[in-house]
Amino acid sequence: MANLNDDLALIKRGIEDLIGEQELVEKLKQGKSLRIKAGFDPTAPDLHLGHAVLINKLRQFQDMGHQVLFLIGDFTGMIGDPTGKSATRPPLTEEQVQQNAKTYQEQVFKILKPEQTEVVFNSTWMNKLGAAGMLKLAATHTVARMLERDDFEKRYKSNQPIAIHEFLYPLLQGYDSVELKADLELGGTDQRFNLLMGRELQKHYGQSPQSVLTVPLLEGLDGVNKMSKSLGNYIGIAEPANTIFSKLMSVSDELMWRYINLLSFESIATVEQWKEAVVNGENPRTIKVRFAQEIVARFHSVAAAEEALADFELRSKGCIPDEVPEVTIYIEQDSIAIGPLLKQAGLVASTSEAFRMIEQGGVKLDSEKVSDRGLQIGLGAVVVAQVGKRKFARITIEK
Repeated sequence: MANLNDDLALIKRGIEDLIGEQELVEKLKQGKSLRIKAGFDPTAPDLHLGHAVLINKLRQFQDMGHQVLFLIGDFTGMIGDPTGKSATRPPLTEEQVQQNAKTYQEQVFKILKPEQTEVVFNSTWMNKLGAAGMLKLAATHTVARMLERDDFEKRYKSNQPIAIHEFLYPLLQGYDSVELKADLELGGTDQRFNLLMGRELQKHYGQSPQSVLTVPLLEGLDGVNKMSKSLGNYIGIAEPANTIFSKLMSVSDELMWRYINLLSFESIATVEQWKEAVVNGENPRTIKVRFAQEIVARFHSVAAAEEALADFELRSKGCIPDEVPEVTIYIEQDSIAIGPLLKQAGLVASTSEAFRMIEQGGVKLDSEKVSDRGLQIGLGAVVVAQVGKRKFARITIEK
């Protein structure tokens, strides 16, 4: 019983809710390997730390001896999950879905154990379901039931369009659980309606209903919106070690604790010691460094984490790192102004941003601070430009 209690404590760490807990406990008592499902629509080509919150939890179940069903929604991905959307999401092409799915498979094993992971595609059974099967599935629920879902309800009340196919999405996700005979399904808090649909459909088809575990949504680097590549506030698990490290160091001291609670593998006792140390005067930056090294080591290596720290320290002191992106800019005149130079080098989004950074003292050329907005750099020059603490480029100017 002690092991069961320990397992339950680990399962519940950092989660939002566990529905059907007693059913899960009874299955755990039987000591057999459970089928743990999580679905991912390949709507973007990369996995990020927001995904990792959920995938880390899958890994914990693997460490307990259970089998993970990593479901790639190649069929449902072409519908597009409307969860959290205020408008109909445009569907992906089959080519986009397949390419993104391939990338997911390459990246997910940075966390999961391959020998305890079954990668499945829901097109395997959805393509066989056919029109008759789809209508039969649709008949299991009413429009009124679908409108109980928060985002559908809001759109309906505000007279925003809801396409018929969007009502099918929760049903299809739930039907995945029927086909896979899942014991437990994991998802973000925004997936609650869809996850519960799996329980209902399993009962309808005479199966033991899956338990449902929801995890919090991780805010992105802006500290406001859900982490998303489309919003540019993400940290990709396949990004270079230096990039992951510096992005984590840019997280606010307050948000740092949420990242640690949801992503760190350190014990709860250790995290509490960190918090106590900060209360007693420890610089939060010290804790942030430890956490950033843990994450970089997980997705790269311990050596890469050490190198990333050293590189970050150099940048913090205003030194130029060893590896700087090479950029060549071609001009027609004999020189180019600093604003367009930084924009064309990809260091700023616009010349107005360049001017703003210059005024704030955040622009350097060859380690010398730039204060002149009208500065011209001549043809044939090779300069190392720096914007802020983390953006560098070695720029060659040619005709």
